[in-house]
Amino acid sequence: MTEPTQLFALDNPLDGVARVVEGLLVVASKPLSAEEIADAADEPLERVEAAIRLAGSRLREGRSGIVLEEVAGGYALRAAREAAEACGRLFERPVQRGLSAAALESLSIVAYVGPVSRPEVTRLRGVVSDSIIAGLLERGLIEEAGRAEDGGAVRYRTSPLFERVFGLTSLSELPRLDELADGPEELRDRLETVAGLRGA
Repeated sequence: MTEPTQLFALDNPLDGVARVVEGLLVVASKPLSAEEIADAADEPLERVEAAIRLAGSRLREGRSGIVLEEVAGGYALRAAREAAEACGRLFERPVQRGLSAAALESLSIVAYVGPVSRPEVTRLRGVVSDSIIAGLLERGLIEEAGRAEDGGAVRYRTSPLFERVFGLTSLSELPRLDELADGPEELRDRLETVAGLRGA
C-alpha cells in the first residue's frame, strides 16, 4: 500500500493521472466507477485506483472546497461542508441566473401537468425538450418521480426547491390556468387539453 508521504511527494508519478481523474469527475453527470475512469483515462485499473486515492487525499474536508467521495458504487465530487451555506444561497436563486423562456415554459408544464415525461413535455411544447429538462434537473428545480405505468420513460415533478424559489408552500398555491390572463395563450390551451385528457 502507498504510504501517505509518498502520496504527497512532489515528483509523484501519479500526479498526471490524478489530475485526469479530477477532470473526469468534474465533467461527469453521475458518479464514475474506477473501471469507467480507467477506460476514459486509458490507464491500467491499478494505476487509476492509486490516483483516485491520491486525488482523494488532496480533495478532502478541511483541505479543499471540493471533496472527492465514494458514492453509489463510484466516485463523485461535491462541495465541502464549509461551502454548503454559500452553495445553498447560489442555488436558491436559479431564476436570477437566467431561466430561458423555453425553460420557464417546460417548468410550468411540469408544475401543472406533472408527473410528466420528457416525451410528454416535447409533445406539449412541439419542440424537443431533452436538454431543457436536463438543465432543470441540474438546477434542482425538478426531480424524478418514477416511470410511466408501462415502465417506460422517467417522469418528473417539481422539487421542494422550486416551491422555495417561487415562494410557494405547495403546488396548490399556483395560479389557476384560467387566472393566467397574461400567460401564453397557446401554452394555456395545451395544458388545459392535457389536463382534460388525464381527467377523462
